[in-house]
Amino acid sequence: MIRSSGFPMRRTFLPFLLLLGCAPWNQPQNQPLEGENAALVDPVTVVGGELYIGLAFSGGGMRATAFAYGMLEELRAAGLGTDTPNGLLDQVRLVSGVSGGSVMAAQFGLHGPDGLAGFRERYLITNAEAYMVTSGLNPLTIAKGVAGGVNGRDTFGRYLDEVLFKGATFGDLRRQSRVKTWINATDMANNTPFLFSPETFDALCSDLSKVRLSEAVAASAAFPLVFTPIVLQAHQGKCDYREPDWLTAARYNPEATAAMRAHARALESYTNPDEVKFVKLLDGGITDNFGTTGLAVERARAQVPFAPLTPEEAVKLKRMLFLVANAGVEEDYDWTQSVAGPGGVNLGMSIASSAMAAASRSGYDSMRGELRLWESELIEWRCALPLAEVRRLRGSADGWDCKDVKLFVGEASFASLSTDMRDKLNEVPTRLKLPAGDVDMVIEAGRMATRLTPEFNGFLASLSDNAVEGRIDAGIAAGGRRVVPVAD
Repeated sequence: MIRSSGFPMRRTFLPFLLLLGCAPWNQPQNQPLEGENAALVDPVTVVGGELYIGLAFSGGGMRATAFAYGMLEELRAAGLGTDTPNGLLDQVRLVSGVSGGSVMAAQFGLHGPDGLAGFRERYLITNAEAYMVTSGLNPLTIAKGVAGGVNGRDTFGRYLDEVLFKGATFGDLRRQSRVKTWINATDMANNTPFLFSPETFDALCSDLSKVRLSEAVAASAAFPLVFTPIVLQAHQGKCDYREPDWLTAARYNPEATAAMRAHARALESYTNPDEVKFVKLLDGGITDNFGTTGLAVERARAQVPFAPLTPEEAVKLKRMLFLVANAGVEEDYDWTQSVAGPGGVNLGMSIASSAMAAASRSGYDSMRGELRLWESELIEWRCALPLAEVRRLRGSADGWDCKDVKLFVGEASFASLSTDMRDKLNEVPTRLKLPAGDVDMVIEAGRMATRLTPEFNGFLASLSDNAVEGRIDAGIAAGGRRVVPVAD
């Protein structure tokens, strides 16, 4: 007689569940490379020559996508009396995205300001979980999660292709975009951010131009257990790979940053079949929820003071704004009110959230420090240029001021908003499906948090003193806290 409970039966039943619930492993689809991967955009990207805007969109599911959308709409509204209907969006040259933020980064990178038209209706208020298994009550779902992940690429990635990207690849992005677009995932083996960039795919001997944007975004949003890791194959020996000079220098330079050495070590591992045959990618927020590590590494490895700009861009530049859209919710103190807890799932989530928050803070601080150092190095380089070289690069020396360069680096988050609004935003779950009311609230939060960011106000003040005070007053009327426009 078989008893309805007891350890022997559970011991027999669990392997059976695991057998039935095998994770839907994602077979690699990236292709071998012939030659080298082209840059994501053509070299000269500073239109008009004086302004450069970079944006980083954090993770946080649909909440993060809506918050990033709100930031973009606020930049559109900051026209400053210009004739363009796109306002400051025409000056955006770099977007970096993680998880939910990577959806907005890929959409804007591919389509530019036109990609915002109808985006709320086509994506934000739809059910992006349509093809996903989301119930945690089904034993098979639990078994699949334990076995490696519940949902494969044919769920969220499939939905993205159907409603947004229509099969677009990084090759399509390069052909039609002037915005450098970074999609960030996490390399599980190296414990480092994985950037979908030409340099990374050169090391893999893989053709980035044939990788679908939906594949990159799915990797960036592949939260552990919920999604099976996205897999890429390392095609060693199928291209003539030569490591970049900065990687060689990082190997022997004791002053290289830890982030730079870790990034270099990851690229090295991709070239060695004894170490890596397949790269397994998960949610980018595990190692950098703001997507700023790439920029910090980009500057740290630069061989010339003006990089990543070209010399022509560097002599024309006057103002740069780099804004982070942080859609993360505030700390949860519920389980700190009693001796018990957290336990089970809550304990796991608490550990993961702590690690992600710490990685994001350190990544943001590193990026901010690198940009501050770059500002001084850029001014020093500009001021050392002979006047003849200035004329050649700039077209004219009229109005030339080598010190007239200013960088503004800031973070827009829920923290600048009113207490009532923050409380409501903190209740919005990290899902890929939200009620329309929640979506609209988060969009408005993104707009309001952007216009209440001191560095954004400082950037506007450096362009037009008259534009700032009215924007601050508008933020106060909408329930925000007053901030002083300063250039940090």
